[in-house]
Amino acid sequence: MRKCCPNNKEYLRITGFMKSKLVKIHWLLSSQFGFDIQILLRSLRGLPAYLRDWTTFRKGFSGTMKLKPCLHDRYEDGGATKNEYFWQDLLVARAIHAENPVKHVDIGSRVDGFVAHVASFRDIEVFDVRPISTAVPGVVFRQSDLMNPSSFLSDTGEGYCDSLSCLHAIEHFGLGRYGDPVNKYGYKRGIANMAQMLQPGGTFYLSTPIGQEQVEFNANWVFHPSSIIRCAEDAGMTLQTLTIITPEQGPQESGFDDLTLSNLALQHYHLGLFVFTKK
Repeated sequence: MRKCCPNNKEYLRITGFMKSKLVKIHWLLSSQFGFDIQILLRSLRGLPAYLRDWTTFRKGFSGTMKLKPCLHDRYEDGGATKNEYFWQDLLVARAIHAENPVKHVDIGSRVDGFVAHVASFRDIEVFDVRPISTAVPGVVFRQSDLMNPSSFLSDTGEGYCDSLSCLHAIEHFGLGRYGDPVNKYGYKRGIANMAQMLQPGGTFYLSTPIGQEQVEFNANWVFHPSSIIRCAEDAGMTLQTLTIITPEQGPQESGFDDLTLSNLALQHYHLGLFVFTKK
């Protein structure tokens, strides 16, 4: 008897589940233990070409040559333009350039990505729970725990800025990953305190993983998108736009009605870029 093929939805669900597990294993091996299987395979693939090219170059060169192989570079793209960090940093930096706020403050976003983008055309203040000792033109660093308002300086209270960003950071609040206190309500307190810093009418750019809500301890939260929206609304902010970012499709503007949010919450992982305004 011929076996029945699984229906397409079930097949996609299983393959998606297996892919997500492989991605996690790769992340664990590469980022935590320094072993990247993908780089290893690309390096092995590049070894014959390296030996061929070395032999060809050596025949016509009489100077000093030392071995310093870069085996996998020939099989990589010219730049990382598909990952979510690339898109969120670019999109929000462009939005800030267009809006030209009086004071923009960032909370915990990537310094060598988004912060550098913004600092190339305007001043920016950066708050982070970890210290940053390097002096960077156009950037003011402040070490603060956004879950604890008492750690702020006295001049950074309510209505401190008219533009605020927190990109790929709120999902780490309260998990101890960066030396912050463990607190299961960390992200809620963080959003509430950030909203206080924002002036009425100000804009808040927030990105975070969304999908099936869970804690992946102590890497990050994955939030039901409605959880983020409710926290922001409780803090006096209103959602203006929602953009979903995936490696396959890049940024796609999304609706945020109940049905759309419920469907997004069934996914394993997307990056959600929320833009709120303070009432």
